Amino acid sequence: MSDLLTGSAATPKELGFTFPAEWHPHRATWLTFPHNDASWQGERLGKMRPQYLEFIKTISLGEQVGIVANDEKLKGYISEALDGVGVDLSKIEFVVKPTNDAWCRDHGPAFLINKNSGEKMIVDWGHNAWGGKYPPYDDDNRTPAAIAAHLGLPLTSPGIIMEGGAVEFNGAGSVLTSKSCLLNLNRNPHLNQGQIEEFLCNFYGVEQVLWVEGGIEGDDTDGHIDDTTRFVNEDTIVAAVEHDPHDDNYGILQTNLSMLKAMRLVNGKQLNIIELPMPKAVIIDDFRTPGSYANFLICNAGVIVPVFENPNDAVAIDILEKAFPDRKVIPLKATEIIWGQGSFHCLSQQEPLV
Repeated sequence: MSDLLTGSAATPKELGFTFPAEWHPHRATWLTFPHNDASWQGERLGKMRPQYLEFIKTISLGEQVGIVANDEKLKGYISEALDGVGVDLSKIEFVVKPTNDAWCRDHGPAFLINKNSGEKMIVDWGHNAWGGKYPPYDDDNRTPAAIAAHLGLPLTSPGIIMEGGAVEFNGAGSVLTSKSCLLNLNRNPHLNQGQIEEFLCNFYGVEQVLWVEGGIEGDDTDGHIDDTTRFVNEDTIVAAVEHDPHDDNYGILQTNLSMLKAMRLVNGKQLNIIELPMPKAVIIDDFRTPGSYANFLICNAGVIVPVFENPNDAVAIDILEKAFPDRKVIPLKATEIIWGQGSFHCLSQQEPLV
């Protein structure tokens, strides 16, 4: 493991690296196994575990699953639990290191591929637990370096806060993000919008940054894009919409939709927009969770979509099956996972195959 840019003025983009779209074939998907009360307090952690294990099992049908385990004892528990639900343990690999929370999309490594040489590298963005909301987070912040060491990959550290759930890529030069998150003063108050765009372009290897306004109720990340707007191919997105004008999500999702309709991609094309309904409000113990069908994970086995025993589950699955005609859409229950204020995409970070 080394800093690829040590002694060099070149950025990953200048060196030919880019962040591939999520539908690029994966070597593995990385997870940080939940083990304490950080996101699921008390009995909630035990209740979500079966759904989490089913998630791992489903990913493992098509690729390796890398799991960051807090210690050797937890590694042993995970192996036993996965074996108990029928997972092929040869598909599982571990990095054992201290961890704080489970949201690997945000604190995990960002994998880039060199379009010329086929080499792979890791970008180690800073992590401050969504604006310092949930300390401590220093162990999670060390996760990218640990995975880089495990894989023998070079990495570079831009030195600013960035979260994987805040950015969405089409693999053709565009990244989508939200103003409410990346322009929030609890992330990088010393940077303006233009400077943040420069970091995104240089360290993700993209050509343009497209901005929506904000995120949904119950999302404690200040509005991550992976709950609202996702690419399904280079020029097509699914955009979360709320049809009830009295719902708290109606206004912001209509604003986002208007902004998406005005966007142009690098090639000048408009986005093809597929409207994806929100679930009826997913409320647990009087708490409005950020339930969203947009928080799916595209992996080799298919598209893993969170469902909530909700009236809109079947409608959303039908829309996503049409949006992904060449992939299997796999609905998995997330009724307990969502209490932690995130779902399958938030929990995972893909490693591309080269």
